Order: sequence, then structure tokens, then C-alpha cells
Amino acid sequence: MGEVPENVEGAVSLDPWLKPYAQVLSERRFLADRWLYDLKHATPDKSEQTLGEFTRNSYKTYGLHADPITKNITYKEWAPNASRAFLVGEFNNWDDSSHELKNRDEFGNFSLTIPPNEDGSYAIPHDSKVKVVFQLPSGEKIYRVPAWITRATQPDKETAKLFGPGYEGRFWNPPQKYQFKNKRPQFERQTDSLRIYEAHVGISSPEPKVASYKEFTKNILPRIRDLGYDAIQLMAIMEHAYYASFGYQVTNFFAISSRFGTPEELKELIDTAHGMGILVLLDVVHSHASKNVEDGLNRFDGSDHQYFHSVASGRGEHPLWDSRLFNYGNFEVLRFLLSNLAFYIDIYQFDGFRFDGVTSMLYNHHGVGAGGAFSGDYNEYLSKERSNVDHEALAYLMLANDLVREILPESGVTIAEDVSGYPTLCLPRDAGGAGFDYRLAMALPDMWIKLLKEKSDDEWEMGNIVYTLINRRHGEKVVAYAESHDQALVGDKTLAFWLMDAAMYTDMSVLQPLTPVIDRGIALHKLIRLITHSLGGEAYLNFEGNEFGHPEWLDFPNANNGDSYHYARRQFNLVDDHLLRYQFLNNFDKAMQSCERKYKWLNTPQAYVSLQHEVDKVIAFERNGLLFIFNFHPTESFTDYRIGVEQPGCYRIVLNSDRLELGGHNRIDEEKSKFFTTDLRWNNRSNYIQVYIPNRVALILALEERI
Repeated sequence: MGEVPENVEGAVSLDPWLKPYAQVLSERRFLADRWLYDLKHATPDKSEQTLGEFTRNSYKTYGLHADPITKNITYKEWAPNASRAFLVGEFNNWDDSSHELKNRDEFGNFSLTIPPNEDGSYAIPHDSKVKVVFQLPSGEKIYRVPAWITRATQPDKETAKLFGPGYEGRFWNPPQKYQFKNKRPQFERQTDSLRIYEAHVGISSPEPKVASYKEFTKNILPRIRDLGYDAIQLMAIMEHAYYASFGYQVTNFFAISSRFGTPEELKELIDTAHGMGILVLLDVVHSHASKNVEDGLNRFDGSDHQYFHSVASGRGEHPLWDSRLFNYGNFEVLRFLLSNLAFYIDIYQFDGFRFDGVTSMLYNHHGVGAGGAFSGDYNEYLSKERSNVDHEALAYLMLANDLVREILPESGVTIAEDVSGYPTLCLPRDAGGAGFDYRLAMALPDMWIKLLKEKSDDEWEMGNIVYTLINRRHGEKVVAYAESHDQALVGDKTLAFWLMDAAMYTDMSVLQPLTPVIDRGIALHKLIRLITHSLGGEAYLNFEGNEFGHPEWLDFPNANNGDSYHYARRQFNLVDDHLLRYQFLNNFDKAMQSCERKYKWLNTPQAYVSLQHEVDKVIAFERNGLLFIFNFHPTESFTDYRIGVEQPGCYRIVLNSDRLELGGHNRIDEEKSKFFTTDLRWNNRSNYIQVYIPNRVALILALEERI
């Protein structure tokens, strides 16, 4: 099979099964490295620059920019299919001939400098409407929102009647720009835990409305801090004209969603989070783009293949998402997307990214149909004949990780939404991997939903639960989660609703007796979250509201529901009502995050599972010196239950899901609970302890000297 190429030696040494595919991995890395060289030398004299300098120079040059000293406004746009270009707007009464971008280079870049008014003020007022007009070779004129626009807003009703509902470009140049006060939180990606709170600003209110950045800053950030999360993953930030797309049909990549507020208000949100010690990650959508023409990138310069593959090629449209697909082999597309990442890191101070739709990017079949059925056979990913991998898209993802590492060498976080299990995706670039820190463990929520839908409690297979939770690639970290926004969407149910359903409307009051349905639901909701948190990955994610068992599903206003906001909200009022049992689930989430923050099991080597008893329904494992015990049995509690443990000593309870304040029954006297090891091998461990473990209860034990 020959020698392993030097540029992938690290990956092959970690996983020797990759050796037959080393040449393929090497070629894929080489493509990204060649692009990296070209981008670094994309200067007039071919001198070298860093990738960060290339992207920063780009976002500071393309689009509209105001010089605070000269009061000049510059505008640059790439539109190779256009013959002429003009900037129009309220500032020149939409005159499509007065402000021509006469400087056109050989690559189709148009540029213009607009001097200040006679009184020294900017020629274009802050927040006024602008568009670019392209004249095509045919003589036709088309109106577009500038591709690098940093502000786009929904038209008022009268304007929409006259010109359509398309979003309008705005020249954002506030007299008082927000000044960040807080430094980014320290984060050591090799050792620090990552407990992520996934949130959508617009739904972050109990009221049926679109919530704002300011409301999120005031009302939601303190909740996240109180719960103990150390990172927020913000969804639907990139501007999208259609609210019900959940932010996944992006129209304006450099503009943040105006329906939630202004750019300065988002900066304040992120700055405030940083002051709380919380990282902020952006859910970035570079896998596809909205097909909108009037306010998006589609047919921006009149052609269908400027930013995207052509439709005629069969690669330009996603078969299911009704969206356009980027051409990652185009230099200017790489400039646009990579600069987009640098822009969000610099201008808004985001600390990293969750990349949406990575599976769709990685494969020419986009994970759809027969091509999307991944068995784990390496040939599906790495065989020259069978893999169907889009090498250019993979190269872009490698470059994106290079950029984040360069700009945020200590703290930048990247997460891939990949369901395929592509090998080396989360290995470092210098080892031959794609460079992501984590991938989402997307099989975990599917397992829990399948269990709740198809099996009764006594049919749950402990071995299958454990296998699914630990089935991940050695050396490649994953973000574990029991449910994300996907499980909350209309057509599905949250875990709490699968467990308790209609009883959540009638039986959650503490003033009435606890019913069997609610008792089971609360108990299992806690166990599912904790075992996922402690066994399923190296980081953990929760979708907002699920920490307290949010009922119902999530549905944005659309034609099918009469444009209702009833389900497009998070009912935080439920957890704030101390007469309702939601508080117990919330208390447990806080206790779980607090316990992890103190004792650290995330981002440590995978657990050793010593017991998965199918009859008793008990699972036990050790991780980072802690002992985790789960009793999933619906009715059986066990006294003096023998559990193997490697380290000798006295163990004490540090988390007990049966505490009253966590919605339990207080069946364990924790003050008197000291568990001394017996020097006798049990379940392949050097010692054992004997514990009382009630039904549907989870315990975490630590050596007494650690408490």
C-alpha cells in the first residue's frame, strides 16, 4: 500500500484503518493547502499575507464603507456578467445614471468613491436605502441589494405593495458605534468544557411576537448564566427574508437579522454575554443560499453561475431545500465566504461557528436518497470510485477552520453539523483532518425519540442505549444532545411532550397529586439528559426551553397556521411559576451544569462502562474519576446494589436526581450515604461499592477528597 504521505501521517497514526486511503486524504488536503497558498499570495505584487489579512482586507474593501476622516464613501462590487454598474438610493433620488461605478477591472470588480457633501457631511445618510443597478450586455437594467450589505430591512406595507416584499439594503453608518467593553472569555479548546445553550432570539419570549436583541440581553442572558452554560449558539442571525425558514434561507450574508433589532444591539448582546463569561457561537449557513433574486445572491449579476454552480450543471440547486448551492472552487466565492467569517469574528466578536449543512456540502448527493445512507464503510467517504465527495467544498471547510485558528488561536470554536460520520472531519488540519473541534452527535436525539415512540420502558435495551451514546470516532470530539431545534419543530414533539403529552396541560401543578404520567416524565427527562451529557460526547448542547421541559412544538408564522406566533415562542413563564413542576426540571439542568463545571467530565477521555444490565435496567460507568449510576427500571429499586469501580476510597453523592427540589421523592439520605470500596474485582473493576439506587434515579458519586 506504499508509504503514508507526510501531510496525513497524523491522521493515519491515530487511525491505522485509514492507511489504504492515505493517498486520497493527502490529495484532499493538498487541494486546500494549494488554495491557502493562492489566497495568501493574492496581492498585487504576489507578496505573502496571512489568511486573516486577506479576508479582512476583503470585507473592509468590498461593499459600502465610510471614511470617518475624509467623509468619503467607497463602494466595491464583484459582478463579472455586468457591463456597467450604478449606485442608487434615497441619497440621489434613485437616479440610475448619476453615480456610476466606472472603475471596472479585468475580474469584473466595479468600484466608486463618493466625496462628502459641500457641508462636509456624508453624501449618503445613515440608514438610508440603497441598491445597485447593473446594466447587462443586452442593455437590460437589473436592481439588486449590494452583496456585501451590512444592513437590510423589511419594507413597510406601502412600499411592499408598490415594489414587492423584498428586503431593502441600508447604508449602516451610525454616528455612535457600539464600543465593546468586555474581553472574550478565556477558553482552552483542549481541556475546557463546552456547555452550549442553543437559542433563537426571535422566539425568546412567552409573548406571541418577534423578540428583540435587547429583550434577549435583558431577559434571557441572565437565565443562561444562572443555569451554568458557558456558550450560546445563536440561530437565525444572518438576514433571511422568510422568518419561517428558521434562518436557513439566507439572503444577505453580511447583514444580521433586522427583525430583531440593529447591529449595535446585537453587539451589546454579545458584549454582555462576554461579561458573563459566556462564549457566543454563530450558526453560520454557508451550505446554501436563498433563491431570492430581488434581495439575495441568486442571479445577482444576471447570470445563474456567479456565486453558485449553474443550474444546468445539475449542481446549482439543492434537491430538497429549494435553494442555491455555492461553487466552492471559485476564488471570489471563497473570498466572500471566508471574509464573512472574519467579519462576524471582528465586527460582532463572535467566538466561533456551528456550520450548518456540512453533510450537504461534503457530498455531491448532499446526503439525499440512497447516497445519504451511510453505513460507516470507509469506501463511502474515501474511495475514489464510490465516495462522491465534493473536494472543493471540503477544501473550503478546511480553509474556514484555518481562518478561525489564525484569528482566534486560543479560543475559537468550530462545530460541524454532519450526520455522515466523515472520517478525519474533527482532526487538526496539520494532522490531515478538516480541522473542526466538534461534530454534532446527531444519532443521539433520534435514538431517544425512537425509544419513546416505539418501545415501552421495560423494552428499553441498556446495551443499545450505551452503544449509541459511545459510538463515535476515537480522537474526534462530538457535541452530545438529547434534543435540539430539529426535534422541537412542528410535526415532531419535544422530549417532554413525548413523555407527558396532554398531561402537561392539566397535571403540572404542585397543588394537585403527582400523577404516574408526570412522575415518569419528569424522572426520565432528567435521566435522558444526564446520561446524554455524561456519556454521549465531549461537549453538550441544549435548545432553549428544553431545560425545563418545554411543551408542544415550534412553528413559525406561515400561511398554514394563519401567520400565528402562538408556537413561535418559548414559554419561560411556565418555569417562573412556582406552582408548576417545570421548575424542577429547570433546577435539575442547573444542578447538572454546575456539577460538570466543578468535577469536569466533558472534554475528558471517553467513559469506561462497567455495567449495562438488561433485566435490572441499570447502567454504570466511570469518567474522569466520577462514578455514574442510572436505574431506568420503571418500578424496581435496589438496595446494596453492587457497582464496580476502579479507584478505591470513600465515595459520596454529588448529584442525585431524586432530590425534592429536582422533582424527585427524596428516597436517599445523602448525609448518611458514604460508600466505601471493597477490595474485590467486580465487573472488570478493581473494587466495588454497594449502593441504594431507587427506580428511575441517577446518581453521580465522587471520592470524598474531591468534594
